[in-house]
Order: sequence, then C-alpha cells, then structure tokens
Amino acid sequence: MDKFPLLWEGTPVGELATEREALYTWFSARCRLPEPGLWCVWAVGTEGELRIGVLEPAGDHAGIRRRFSDRMTVPVGTLLRGELRGTVCRPERWKPVEHPEQLFQTLWLKRQLRGTKNALLRKESSVRILAIPYDAAAPFPLPALFCFARILRIGTGIYAAFAFDEKDWPVFI
Repeated sequence: MDKFPLLWEGTPVGELATEREALYTWFSARCRLPEPGLWCVWAVGTEGELRIGVLEPAGDHAGIRRRFSDRMTVPVGTLLRGELRGTVCRPERWKPVEHPEQLFQTLWLKRQLRGTKNALLRKESSVRILAIPYDAAAPFPLPALFCFARILRIGTGIYAAFAFDEKDWPVFI
C-alpha cells in the first residue's frame, strides 16, 4: 500500500492510499472536510489527473474507496498526491477575462475564442479552466470540444467550462 497526502488548496487535510490488485488499483481517501458541501477527490500524477469521486461524510470526517483499471490509471503517470476539490463553483474563485483568446498559443483556439464576452478563468494546479457563458438556445461555445465541456452554475450564470493543460490541450474536468 502506498500513501500520499490529500491536499486542499496546498494544505494537507487527509490521506490518499493506493493498493494494487491484479489489473486494478484501489484508491482510498479519508480526510476532514474544510467546510460544508460536496467534495471530490482527485489523484494527481506526473502525466495527468483522475477523478476518484465524491466523498461520503461520516461524522467529522469523509471518505471514499474506489477501484479503477490500469486503462484509467496509467495515463495519470506516477502518482504525486491527492487533491480535494469542491463540486460547487464559488464565484469568488473565478476571474473575469476580457480577451480569452490571449490566454492561448494555439492559433485554432485563438480564432475560436475571438469575440467571446463575459468569460471567466480559474486555475487548478497546472490546469486552466475557462468558463464561457452558456445559453441552450444559442450555438454551443467551442463545439469541437463539446465532449470536454462541463456545464456549471457560477453565481447566477450558467457556463460551459473547458479545462486546458499548459500545452493548450483540452482535459476532462
């Protein structure tokens, strides 16, 4: 069994343990919650991240135990730590972005984002999350990346959120 720190905003709040079983890896996390709400555990590695799942509260602590196949865990690379992330997007963690196209080096993204209004940005580890206002009656923002989008309520607005790594590649959130 290997053990890793479980961090919330850089502060240890618990532990993430892994255990190999044939072609599978068990992930177990236990921590104290920093504040009320729904919290999700992520495994962070040298090559990527894996969403373990939502913690189940039990008294003054919360925990989760899940099993994943090698197909899911190998892309993460060598495990570095666990991270605790809220499932509700609080508006104070987002910053307005006047020209989101300037955040990227990729010409295609620059073109797609040109003219986008009222976008928001948030950073988590090495990932940039760009939230673009979403209206079900209007064309979907960044339609070529729709499978990477997550629809979120931020404050009073609805947004399509897209996560990008440091190379401008889309990643799942």
